[in-house]
Amino acid sequence: MVTDPRVVRGMQAQLASWRSRVASGASRVGWKIGFNSPATQKQLGLDGTVVGHLTQATVLAPGASHSLAGSHLVCAEPEVAIHLGRDVPAGADGEAARAAIAALGAAIELVDIDRPLDDLEVILAANVFHRAVALGPPRSERAGGALAGVTARALHHLRVARAADLGEARGPRAGRSRTARRCRDRAHGVGGAKETRMSHPSTYVREPRRPGLLLF
Repeated sequence: MVTDPRVVRGMQAQLASWRSRVASGASRVGWKIGFNSPATQKQLGLDGTVVGHLTQATVLAPGASHSLAGSHLVCAEPEVAIHLGRDVPAGADGEAARAAIAALGAAIELVDIDRPLDDLEVILAANVFHRAVALGPPRSERAGGALAGVTARALHHLRVARAADLGEARGPRAGRSRTARRCRDRAHGVGGAKETRMSHPSTYVREPRRPGLLLF
């Protein structure tokens, strides 16, 4: 059970906002897992990850444009979307959780680092920097969570700049942590483009390191 008062208050505020959106007609999509990096968890005084919510209101279709007007520092983060075929009860072990995975898919989440990492309660209440997400098609052949043989590629000017086998990417999230630090350090006073175009999320990813997770 979570006892950190910052997490409790922040999640209470976030869930109140989520319930209001759903009541107003936003379709439920799933959840995002945030702050997977051990270094970030240590900085925030956390002993695990946190969650944010996803609704259809922020899901981008492949090829869609997304305006960055009003943003501070937007980062595109590669994710693995976990599609569940059945509920997983609280306290279930890893084997039971893996058995509930009906498919995996690629995704890219846009996060807007609009505040420093010094107020966990506010970050959670604001849905953990979430701005938008683009989802690739679910791949049922990856039921059970198998990532062996899945390769993530980062393209720069349409050339592969880096590649990694996700089945082997089980170590510390070094690349993601460096990206997070750059985003955090530049979070204030940095402008950006007014619009970004989302390519198909299974084709273009930025950091082919151990990915984050989205739950559906």
